[in-house]
Amino acid sequence: MPAAALKPKPLPTQSTAKRPVLLDLPYEPVEKRPLPAGRPREWYVTHNRRLKAMRLAIALLDSGVYLPNQARDERIRSAALTIGVHPPSDTTCHMVRALMRYSR
Repeated sequence: MPAAALKPKPLPTQSTAKRPVLLDLPYEPVEKRPLPAGRPREWYVTHNRRLKAMRLAIALLDSGVYLPNQARDERIRSAALTIGVHPPSDTTCHMVRALMRYSR
């Protein structure tokens, strides 16, 4: 028997299922762990900036903003207020647009 025949079929995803797959609700974020010690301060700043940019990019995508040129600084900052994070800097706004650009 071929090895491929022994592999179990993966569970259907939203895109391959015949009918919609229900998501587990309510959503709970993953338990936070402390960041590793001993790194330079700039590493922690960059790490937290990337996390914030990802959260903002997800919020914008959920609100219907799909293209980077639709995500002006004002719109990104209003999304930050909506999801309850501090208004992002110009650098973080630039990073949000870069994330949206490279995800295409």
